[in-house]
Order: sequence, then structure tokens, then C-alpha cells
Amino acid sequence: MTFINGRALHYVFKIPDRKETMRFYREVLGMKVLRHEEFSEGCEATCNGPYAGRWSKTMVGYGPEDNHFVVELTYNYGIHSYEKGNDFISMTVRGSEILERAKTQNWPLLNGNTLEAPGGYKFQVVDQPQPTDRDPVEKVTLASSNLAKSIEYWNGILGLKIFKQTDKSVEVGFNKVEAKLELQDIGAPVNRAKAYGRIAFSCPHDQQEVIDKKIKETGQTILTPLISLDTPGKATVRVIILADPDGHEICFVDDENYRSLSQPDYGSERILNRQMQIDKS
Repeated sequence: MTFINGRALHYVFKIPDRKETMRFYREVLGMKVLRHEEFSEGCEATCNGPYAGRWSKTMVGYGPEDNHFVVELTYNYGIHSYEKGNDFISMTVRGSEILERAKTQNWPLLNGNTLEAPGGYKFQVVDQPQPTDRDPVEKVTLASSNLAKSIEYWNGILGLKIFKQTDKSVEVGFNKVEAKLELQDIGAPVNRAKAYGRIAFSCPHDQQEVIDKKIKETGQTILTPLISLDTPGKATVRVIILADPDGHEICFVDDENYRSLSQPDYGSERILNRQMQIDKS
């Protein structure tokens, strides 16, 4: 039963090489820089992982965050490699144009129209024209050590709807027209290692308490209790960070303030370009 009015927002990657990563997202995938922010110290909700130093956040996607599932790229200055586990499987994006750009950019194409971003993150490309009436990002696929437990958590506890299910996988989400989360049974323990990411959703501010109560009642994990996070010059948002049975991190942010925070700031791409140019870490 769905008890949350949720909305799929983004997936967070820790990136090891900011320049090459931005080349991949901009020149191969064809995403735009929607906004960029620099921070002098670590995030209270560990958005950049367990690192206390200077970091940056770049949101990239095919359109505004109000109606597109995007990617959050977190860069920790001075840290240029992360041990990759088996937790993240792929992100699926529709667009023949991506394959054409990959060829032009001499970006290696792996079996099954798969591209690998710096850091080892894989993107599955559907070889069909990029849609203009909906988001080209179709789903994020994460590993599950026990599909039944994953379904009970995501559908039974959090209330995401099941859109597709097989013996080895399930696709869940809040809305039919949004990107989905696919959980794929790998028949082995999930190892998140150091490169682990985070998937984010929004919900109305008052429903965050519903999530908090439900998670506590069912004995599930809360990594960061309800907390308000400031972004200099922008809206303050409230978040709660959870972990599913395999440790996948889930952020629920209040939708009202996040819509204000996430408005495109295309001019901030100049800051990103400048910081990449002068970065000597």
C-alpha cells in the first residue's frame, strides 16, 4: 500500500576524476550541468560520503530536476579513487545519439551497448531515439542479496509500487512516468565498498514523519535522523537518510523546499569549469 506521495529525484555518485567525468556526462551522454555548488567542509548527512574536507556537488541531467531524474556527482578534493563494490549495476538511458557521440569521442563501447563512466559506473544505452516527451533516464539497477526482502522493504514498508517483476528482479517506483529503481538478485552478499552511492526521492514535508515512524516501527535502519541542511544562498531542506536490508542508502527530502533548491542555475557551470581548471589537489 502506497502511503507516501513520492517523487524520484537522482542518484549520487562519488567521482574520482572530475574533468574526465564531466567530459563523459556532457560530451558522451549529452547531459547538461543544471547546477554546481562548492563546499568547504563535509555534509552533515554525508552526501559526499564519510569525508570531512572540501568537496563539490554537480547536478547533471537532460532537463530540470522538477521533471527529470538526474545525477548528482560528488567530488572530494584530494581523493581520486574509490574501491568499487557490486552494489551498483547500471543506469539505463534511452538514446541512439549517445552511441553516436561515444563513437565520435572515442569512448569505449562495451558489450550490449554499455558505457563505463570514470570510476567504473556502467550505463546501459537503449538504441532508440532519445524521447522528447519524457525523461530519457529509465531506471537505476542496484544489487539485491535477497529479492523477497528487498520487495518487502521497498514495496511493503516504503510503499513504492511494483511496475515489473520476474524471478530475479523487480522494478519499483512512485509514478509510472518517472525513472524506476530496479533491484536485481545477484545470489550473493552485496558489497558497497567505498564507492557506494545513494538514491534520492522527495515527499511532502509532513510525510517525512510518516517515513520516520514506519521505519522505527519495523526495526529498519535510519542512517541520519530528520535533519535540516543549508546550501549557501539557497533553500534549506529537511532530509532523512535510510538504509535498505542490503545497505543501499536512501534519501527522502521534503518536496516543497527541494523544488526551490533544485531550480536550474546554468550560470554555475562557469564556476565548475573554473574550479576544474585551478584544481591542483
